[in-house]
Amino acid sequence: MTNKTKISLQNVSISYGESIAVKNVFLKIPAGKVTAFIGPSGCGKSTILRSMNRMNDLIENCSLKGRVLYENKDLYSPNIDPIEVRRKIGMVFQQPNPFPKSIYENIAFGARVNGYKGNMDELVERSLRKAAVWDECKDKLKESGCSLSGGQQQRLCIARTIAIEPDVILMDEPCSALDPISTLKIEETMHQLKKTYTIVIVTHNMQQAFRVSDVTAFYNAEVSGGKLGGKTGYLVESNATEKLFNNPDQKETKDYISGKFG
Repeated sequence: MTNKTKISLQNVSISYGESIAVKNVFLKIPAGKVTAFIGPSGCGKSTILRSMNRMNDLIENCSLKGRVLYENKDLYSPNIDPIEVRRKIGMVFQQPNPFPKSIYENIAFGARVNGYKGNMDELVERSLRKAAVWDECKDKLKESGCSLSGGQQQRLCIARTIAIEPDVILMDEPCSALDPISTLKIEETMHQLKKTYTIVIVTHNMQQAFRVSDVTAFYNAEVSGGKLGGKTGYLVESNATEKLFNNPDQKETKDYISGKFG
């Protein structure tokens, strides 16, 4: 693939205490594309996702070896501000988590904290439009974000992320708590967003990965032994989504996609 690389993981291993959660990951995230992480539970998908904007820093005893490069800058270099990293590389979580504020303030709050000097009304509308939720809430901007349906709340959270003008959007199973109609709207939103942003999504839904992503990375896990008998995840392969699903390079990938395990 000739696409420009937005984020590059170079021999990344992540541990929680003495337990290695995921090891020796080499991966390139292409700019302006949707990259999906798939694989069974416990294989390190979300752990790797969180490493890209240093969310793992907030977890006690979590440590990282290797390098995570964003536009060729090492995100874990001592002179890098993790808060600025999270502004450039935004995050949408598994459960919708709107602030206990109005719909308007859900969007405006983060922008204000980040020193936004433009027209706030325009930013709120633009962000909600990009997240495909403007038409559903334009007449109730003063109402609580928590009053929206689950799918609308998740799109509000996407809009909140967009409002701080990131470059990359990470999504950790953003549809797992949603009904099929809301899921479809989120997927349609992703197709629009990739025109502007680089997106990385973790999903347990292989059909969703096939529908929304340009590139898919398949992770698996092995029993790592020790007292807890934990698992250590590893990247099996990464490729263009159509290639990985229809003609994977590795037998492990083929077995997972065909439903032999997972």
